[in-house]
Amino acid sequence: MKRLFKFIFITALAAMCVAPLYGQDKTIKRKVAIGRFSNETQYGKGLFYDKDNDPMRKQAMDILSAKLAASGKFILLERDDLDVLLKESGTSMNKIGADYIILGSITEFGRKDQGEHKVFSSTKTQIVEAGVSIRLVEASTGLIIYSDEGKGQAETTSKEVLGVGGSSSFDASLSDKAISAAISQLVDNIINKCMDKAWRSYILSTDDGVYIISGGASQGISSGDSFFVYKKGKVVTNPQTGLKVELPGMKIGTVSVLQTTGDTPETEISLCSYDGTAVDASALENYYISDK
Repeated sequence: MKRLFKFIFITALAAMCVAPLYGQDKTIKRKVAIGRFSNETQYGKGLFYDKDNDPMRKQAMDILSAKLAASGKFILLERDDLDVLLKESGTSMNKIGADYIILGSITEFGRKDQGEHKVFSSTKTQIVEAGVSIRLVEASTGLIIYSDEGKGQAETTSKEVLGVGGSSSFDASLSDKAISAAISQLVDNIINKCMDKAWRSYILSTDDGVYIISGGASQGISSGDSFFVYKKGKVVTNPQTGLKVELPGMKIGTVSVLQTTGDTPETEISLCSYDGTAVDASALENYYISDK
């Protein structure tokens, strides 16, 4: 094991000597879990309605996932047991394995027809309106850092002249378009909120001078990258809200990435060297890694 770590040090030495701290020209992808997306409207809810298999709920989740993935700034984690994990982990949410959790709901959904009849012609306009509410939660603290609601509308018109033309039935694709339009109003703010806040990682272990931190290649981390090491600040309770607040940490050193490994975003790690004030290896939970 010691020979392996020495080999890693030697092969990465050149990169370490010239590596700057992680710059703004590179972006670390944030890990995001989408969960508890619910349909709060009464649309489509019959006698045998199953909330876990609500098609509109799944539709909204798929649209949001696609838009976040298209930005190229996120790793989306599938969490089928998210509700259970949230109940077990309380406000810390550290068991989720994500940087942020998105909780959403469809708050409004309706459709209507508008028409105009003349002597020789008639028109019919189908309109669908949707409202989507989003909450963005920071997994490490359980605090809501962004909350908003977006509204969208989609419509289509058919025309009939002298009996020729379209007497169209309801266009099911309009629901997709209306929900997509509502979510589109929120996506940019979600991206900005996630990317504006400093990225965090944690020291998992130390061995023979090598520091193992969470995160790897799929997030954009590579050999030669360097990050700051902080000792966590004191946790105090706000008497007004009753919430616990972590005070700003103290910067004590830097880690430089020697090698990344791991098969999935959840299991990826980076092997690093460390330069700075001594870290208490018996209390690694008191430290964190950041790009700012």
